This record gives sequence, structure tokens and C-alpha cells, in this order.
Amino acid sequence: MTVIDTPPVPGQLSTLATLDARNISAWFGERKVLDRVSLTMDAGKVTALIGPSGCGKSTFLRILNRMHEMIPSASLAGEVMLDGHDVYDQKRRLTDARRDIGMVFQKPNPFPAMSIYDNVIAGLKLSGQPASRDEKDEIVQTSLTKAGLWKEVQDRLRQPGGGLSGGQQQRLCIARSIAIKPRVLLMDEPCSALDPTSTRVIEETMLELAHEVTIVIVTHNMQQAQRVSSKCAFFLAAQGQPGGIVEFGATDAMFSEPSDPRTFDYVNGRFG
Repeated sequence: MTVIDTPPVPGQLSTLATLDARNISAWFGERKVLDRVSLTMDAGKVTALIGPSGCGKSTFLRILNRMHEMIPSASLAGEVMLDGHDVYDQKRRLTDARRDIGMVFQKPNPFPAMSIYDNVIAGLKLSGQPASRDEKDEIVQTSLTKAGLWKEVQDRLRQPGGGLSGGQQQRLCIARSIAIKPRVLLMDEPCSALDPTSTRVIEETMLELAHEVTIVIVTHNMQQAQRVSSKCAFFLAAQGQPGGIVEFGATDAMFSEPSDPRTFDYVNGRFG
């Protein structure tokens, strides 16, 4: 793997979380799908994971917040460190890991019969975080504002979340994820099923949120990776082989002067 070094950002907030994956390998049954992947995702930045389908990007993303272990045939090796603490430590509760590392999926998944208001605070109930009515009201408004949705729904908070458009539903899911104040937000192709206008709004939301939460996004849209991320990791799997990282570094360098010819071919649309 080629690593392109970049200087640290002056004044970077120390309270933000760095996520460090160390020698991650993963299996589904006997089939190995990732081989010794190591990646540091900088605090308060957007890291994009790119690569063709089937190279292990989404599997890697799900490993970061312990979703991989929910699959009966799945197993893994390696460590996921959140500011130096192992997410997979047996003493660490799964709910704590999920609270610290939130997830937004490819397909919007609000609770359709639940109101917009209740969708936003659903995570508070699931994670056992107590809050008064006034605190809930503030959390709903703040979360929807950060997700770029407040102005569109402030007069219909008691209406079902399933009545929103696809782009609005995805932003509602983002609001639900950030309501519990995660330190990391994982996003698995969050715009793949959305129109260009909704995509633009969500990209703007990501850039604004990166000031207070570390973001890791899987995307097949090379232009999106360039627009939203500061660093980029290119995953690839040879025929019949597990996936791994070919190259990792500053996004601008990855797209303008990649070190590996396979990266150059991929970002220029020659395969994938």
C-alpha cells in the first residue's frame, strides 16, 4: 500500500475522535473478504473509501461499529481503536460502541409510522439516555438543523417520517444519528439513490458536520469523493482474492498524482 503523507492541520480540535483500524481481516464463513487492512481516519475530517463493488469497503465500514459481528457466519481479526480504546474490548458494551460510532445506510431507513420528532429522539431511548421534554425539543431542533432539514419540517414534526421524500428521509436518518452525539459517523453510499439536489444538500451537511464529528463515507461517485473528503482510501480485490487498500492519502493527491497505476486507472474510469 502506498501512503501519501500530508502535514497536520494547525489548530485541529483535540476533543474530536480519531478512528484507527489495525490489521483488519474479515471472513464470511471460510471466504476471506479483507486482508490486513490498516487505516487511520483523522479526527474532524471526512475520509472517503472508494473502489469497485466487491472489494470490501462496506464490510470494512460495518466492522468499524461492530455490525459485522451480527452476521452469524462472519468473523474478523485485528483492532478498531477509538482514541486509543478498543471498540471490541469485551468490557465495552455494544450499545456504547454504537453510540460513539453512528451509521447512515445506503437506503434511508426512518421508522415510517413514527413521527419526524420521535424518529430523531429514537436513539436516545434505545441507548438509555434520559432527557426532559425541553431537552428533547432542543435536541430535535438542533439535530434537524444540522442535518439541513429543520426549515422544511418544523411545522409538521408530528407527521410520519415515512411521508418525507427520499432525500428528506436520508437527512432525517442523519439527524437521528447525530442526536445521540456520536464521535464518528459512518455513511455507506448515503446519496446513491438520491437526486442531484438532495445529494448536494447532504454533501453540504457532511462538510458542516465534519467540524464536530469524524466522518467515514463509502462512495462510488468519484466527484463526490473529491468534493467532500480530505483523505481517500482506494480498496481493490484481485480475482478470487480478499480486498485490501492499494493507496491512501490526501484526496487531491490521489486524484491528481496517484502513486499506483491501478489508482490512476480507477479514478479515471478505466475500470470499476
